[in-house]
Amino acid sequence: MILFINGSINSGKTTVARMLTEKISNSALLEIDVLRNMIAWMPLEKTLPINFDNAISLIRNFVASGLNVVIPYPLSRENYDYIVGALSEINSKIYVFTLAPKLEKALTNRGSRELDNQEKERIKYHYEIGIHNPSFGEIIDNSEQTPEETVDRIIKLLSH
Repeated sequence: MILFINGSINSGKTTVARMLTEKISNSALLEIDVLRNMIAWMPLEKTLPINFDNAISLIRNFVASGLNVVIPYPLSRENYDYIVGALSEINSKIYVFTLAPKLEKALTNRGSRELDNQEKERIKYHYEIGIHNPSFGEIIDNSEQTPEETVDRIIKLLSH
């Protein structure tokens, strides 16, 4: 199983993805941001195709090794189509769950994370382009849910 946790910055993707890897046996957590950090000196626009190609290679390797893969990352329709198309030959079900808290909630500091102005602007941009409301996958408004409740909801949806 390949499981994308989509959503804006500060929507809870990483927290939920980590918790899912604890509940879903035999799973790997693939954080595309870690791949981006390997070439942090390069402008973001130039790193995206490299990051996606590296992520696709890692997903293929993990699936070939019999692992489930959980990937937290904000996906536009274009990036979703590219990644899913590149994985079309893999015999593994692909799921996408978009965490979509209300914008006001996404713009608040949560836990120990202190949002800077650049992150707040990026969140607003994600909402403007519809990352929180894609035309693919399942959308979960997690504004009033704990991460545990969101994970339980995803696990329940996976079992249907």
